[in-house]
Amino acid sequence: MMTKELCYVINQISREKGIGREVLLSALESALLSAARKKYGGRTNVNLRIDPKTCNITVYETKTIVEKVADKDMEISVADAKKLFPDRVVGESIDIPLDLHDFGRIAAQTAKQVIFQKVREAERDVIYNEFKDKVGQIVSGVVMRKEKGIYYINIGKTEAVLPQKETLMGESLKRGDTVRAYIEDVRVTSKGPIIIVSRTNPQFVAGLFKMEVPEISEGLVVIKDIVREPGERTKIAVYSTNASIDPVGACVGMKGTRVQSIVRELRGERIDIIPWTDDPRMLIARALSPASVERIGINEEGKTAMVVVNDQQLSLAIGKKGQNVRLAMKLTGWDIDILSDTEYAKIKMEEADKVLEETLSKEAQKKNKPSVDG
Repeated sequence: MMTKELCYVINQISREKGIGREVLLSALESALLSAARKKYGGRTNVNLRIDPKTCNITVYETKTIVEKVADKDMEISVADAKKLFPDRVVGESIDIPLDLHDFGRIAAQTAKQVIFQKVREAERDVIYNEFKDKVGQIVSGVVMRKEKGIYYINIGKTEAVLPQKETLMGESLKRGDTVRAYIEDVRVTSKGPIIIVSRTNPQFVAGLFKMEVPEISEGLVVIKDIVREPGERTKIAVYSTNASIDPVGACVGMKGTRVQSIVRELRGERIDIIPWTDDPRMLIARALSPASVERIGINEEGKTAMVVVNDQQLSLAIGKKGQNVRLAMKLTGWDIDILSDTEYAKIKMEEADKVLEETLSKEAQKKNKPSVDG
């Protein structure tokens, strides 16, 4: 039954779709068995096998040898069985080949539909197995279309979905645009695997640095933490495992080439690269970059800090709508209160006045205290 053509098709599909040959043969066996049983009234004793090397198809019915036949579909008499298999006895089962010359167009069509379904399922498995281990990685693809607030990105063998809310602020992608994104999740649905990607996840920026900075991918520079307000600002703390390597310099690159490449990908998002330290005062000061800090007081038990900056640095330290200090608090894990020099001086003056008032009050009480001398 068209064995040469069948082997050719199976081998071609296996190569083009990346599906194992044995998977396709198993799917075809299942499809043809379904069609064959349908032809013979749904009899469960009709079976089929395909030779894995030659693709030769054999259809047969399995019958039990009996003295007297009660069910001709399921049983065969001893006399008839002896004609086919002389050494078989009552109670044994034999396989009798069936003629498939009139297998029929309907049966063939059924087989075609089933094998196509199996191929689709196998393709979905291949896609899922390929991408389930890529969660946390960055992929590059081409925008194909946008439907109901979701961009569909061609990433090779399949499409990834990029929700509008996972794009950068004000970003509008067009068909044909090449875009990079972070794989957040791979889910199995009734329609196949769905690959969900994001451009707002902080780890997207971390992944871009890993791609641009060899020292990070080699483990010489480590990203300690990263916080982000997508499309506006990212703060990333790094440290070096090698004393001879400047972690910030490695991330910035010669004349800023490395970080500028990332900024372009992020549509101009500002990036503050901070050298990590275990000293909380120094870490807080660095986290408030680009503002300069004059003095810091900390309460380690409550993890709170009071930071004093020059009057001209106050708005920079706080940032637009409190963004800079908010990100600094996320990065360090400390609650930060920022004061200007003028505010700090005023507080110190009020404290001094209060201390002076208390001192004068105590002295006055001593003078007015009645004598107890006898």
